[in-house]
Amino acid sequence: MAWYALRRRKGTNMVITYNGMLAAELGEVRWQKSGRSNPNGECVELAALPTGEIAMRNSRFPVGPVLLYTQAEITAFLAGAKDGEFDHLTGGPDHLTR
Repeated sequence: MAWYALRRRKGTNMVITYNGMLAAELGEVRWQKSGRSNPNGECVELAALPTGEIAMRNSRFPVGPVLLYTQAEITAFLAGAKDGEFDHLTGGPDHLTR
């Protein structure tokens, strides 16, 4: 698995994660999606990693690349989403003019 680099000389496990790594390389993580997700499977999924990072993937490509964020970054993003800061991205034909 790509996120475990074993350092056998010292007997410790060193966790290595990076943006763009394949979701399948994360091993056994618990992916979660919103209960408001599209029933067609077009969702964003999140998983908490042992490193403390949050992985994000597109459910249409479950073994595809992931983006990694700190807990602080996800907290800030969720606060902005709750405040409506990104509503213009999902609106009508003029949604990208804001």
